[in-house]
Amino acid sequence: MSAQRQARAVRLGPRSVAALALVSAVGVVAFGWPFLTPPTSRLSAHAQDAPWLFAGLLVLLVAVVAAAISETGLGPKAVAMLGVLAATGAALRPIGAGTAGIEPMFFLMVLSGRVLGPGFGFVLGSVTMFASALLTGGVGPWLPFQMLAMGWFAMGAGLLPGPDRLPGRTELVLLAAYGFLAAFAYGTVMNLAGWPFMSALASNVAFDPHAAVAGNLARFLAYCLATSLGWDLGRAVVTVVLTLTLGPAILRALRRATRRAAFETPVTFDAPRT
Repeated sequence: MSAQRQARAVRLGPRSVAALALVSAVGVVAFGWPFLTPPTSRLSAHAQDAPWLFAGLLVLLVAVVAAAISETGLGPKAVAMLGVLAATGAALRPIGAGTAGIEPMFFLMVLSGRVLGPGFGFVLGSVTMFASALLTGGVGPWLPFQMLAMGWFAMGAGLLPGPDRLPGRTELVLLAAYGFLAAFAYGTVMNLAGWPFMSALASNVAFDPHAAVAGNLARFLAYCLATSLGWDLGRAVVTVVLTLTLGPAILRALRRATRRAAFETPVTFDAPRT
């Protein structure tokens, strides 16, 4: 794999970076509010309402970020690439539905974010999760959290050290390691999104708005171990295996398509001949 400067489908400007920083900050609060509020706060008193409020807020913020990125650099060529990759990812997601951890769409998000950059990666992750939810009927209050988490997942791959500084095999190992860790991170933050919906009376691992932070942290760790550890491990292993086996071919294909598309060259139209 030759070392060269990698073209980006989206060049993030100050406005896009500010929008991403804002939605990420709000997202951290939306996911982590059970550990950020004391038991006596008003938010804890509305523990059953808070996830719904944050879900509505995240829908608006993700839309704002997508609009900001689109306005500053998502041209027609990038939109076409986004449509193809989002459709592919949405089609891959149902393949492992109901089977522990077999979720091949995750490795495609890693490779796409890597080649096409963090801005494109964030939009791709969000749009793919939205499209897959429509395809599988998985629309619910958890969807905005999934869109944001997948956007982070793909964006992070675009923030890894550039391909011009890494030989081919080293890059694959880096992407596989990132996919392994990020698969667990995705599962953990999605647990945070669903955990507060549980009634404290239903289980001793449910969120208790009247408990101290340390007590809820212990409950949350027990909840993760009991409900999602096996699934997250399966997702991580599948992501690593697919990255190491199919990664070289897909990286080459994506980079070839990126070079041919010449994203950074504006689209022009020839004047009609008279």
